[in-house]
Formats: sequence, C-alpha cells, structure tokens
Amino acid sequence: MIAPADAALLASLPALAFHAALILCRMGAAVMLLPGLGEAEVPATLRMALALGLVLALLPVLSPGLPALPAEVPGLLLLVAGEVLIGLWIGLLARILVIALALAGQVVSLMIGLSSTLQGDMVLGSSATALARLFSLATAALMLSTGLYEVPLRALAESYSVLPAGGGLPTGAAAEAVARKAGESMSLAMQLAAPFVLASIFLNAGLGLVARLAPQAQIFVLAAPVQILGGLLLLILLLPNMLDLWSRGMIQSFLSLPGAD
Repeated sequence: MIAPADAALLASLPALAFHAALILCRMGAAVMLLPGLGEAEVPATLRMALALGLVLALLPVLSPGLPALPAEVPGLLLLVAGEVLIGLWIGLLARILVIALALAGQVVSLMIGLSSTLQGDMVLGSSATALARLFSLATAALMLSTGLYEVPLRALAESYSVLPAGGGLPTGAAAEAVARKAGESMSLAMQLAAPFVLASIFLNAGLGLVARLAPQAQIFVLAAPVQILGGLLLLILLLPNMLDLWSRGMIQSFLSLPGAD
C-alpha cells in the first residue's frame, strides 16, 4: 500500500524531470559562454557539473512557474529551442563584454610592435598576439578571483522573471542588445589602450621627423627595440589601472544584463 504523500510525489516526478530538463537547456547553453566559467581551458565536465548544480538549486524555486509538458512534439521542440536561445543570448552578452580586455591587448600589441600573424589564439583567431592571449587568460582569472562571475549567474537565474519559459526570445530587442554590448566592449577596449595609441602616435611622428633629417639611416628598424621595450615598461606601469578600469566597467555592464537590474 503506497502512502498518499508517496503517491503524490511519484505522480509529480515526470513534471519535475521535464522542468529540470527545461532549466538545463537555458543554464547549460549560458554556461558554455559565460566568462570565467565557459572558457575553453575549463573542462567540459566541470561546466556540465556547474549547469547541473544550477538546475538543482533553481528547480524548487522555478518549477511552479514553468509550463507543463506540451502534448505535441512540435510544441516541445519550440519550447526547448526557445530556452536554448535565451541561454545562448545571455551568455553571449556577457562574453562580448569581457572580451574588451583581450581586444585592448591586441591593440596594445599593435602599438608597441608585438603584433604578428604567427601568434595564434583559438578564441580571438589566428592573427591574435601573445599579449592578447595573456589578457584573455587574465580575464578568466579576474572573473574567478574577484567574484565577478556571480553577477551574470544571478542575472541568469533572475532572467525567468524577464523572459519566462515558453515566451520565446524577442529577436529585435535581442539583436539591439548584442549590438549595444558590442559597442560598449569596443569603447572600453579603446579606453584601456588609449595611452598606448597616443604614445605610438607621438613616437612615430618623432621617428618620421628624424627619418626626414637622416634618410640614409633605417630609423624605424633601429627604433623597433626601443619601441617594444618602452611599450612593455609603459604596460607594467599602467596595468594595475587598466585592470581596475576593466573591473569597474564589467560591474557596470553586468548590472544591465537581463534580470540583473
């Protein structure tokens, strides 16, 4: 004889299993792209474990507001696809923001003479420099060490109040948000690299004047080591301020993610 409480629990298991799978669609898709947690260096098993942990933590809270299992397969596919797209969208917004530091590293490398097509990067592309790669790794380290990863995770958990399951993804607003975050990321990257851009402009202007006075000398070739050494010294001096500016920019931008405000 099964007790009424046990019978009710058994009857609710299919609905709970479906709700858990539905939450996993959004959480798993977002974790693949979230900064610090979705890096290529992080093993896939750890990312899957994090997604499952989020599902277990959020299932009791979100389950009452999630839709029931659709009776037809097309409705189920649309529901699952919508949740995956929402998760990918939120993860992409956060990823676009944090890439500003790596973009700044790419610009700095170009300004101080370290750019080379022989330095590859699986994230930024085959033309990425070693300095951009260093900044990319620093991004993941800063996200995890400072606790910044908690803000996009909280936004992801609260996104159900803004984008309820089954409501779909507003494509127009989603495209505008991606474009806006890309602009913010590029603006922050140029702010971080601005001192190196100005220093490079003045240096090359001075070298151009010297080359006019002594055209027989290979001024730009002779000045290349000085440019690299001076650029690295300037980077050492400005790096703490650059990281602080990037961290403050990330906090402000993450707070504008869907569900974070």
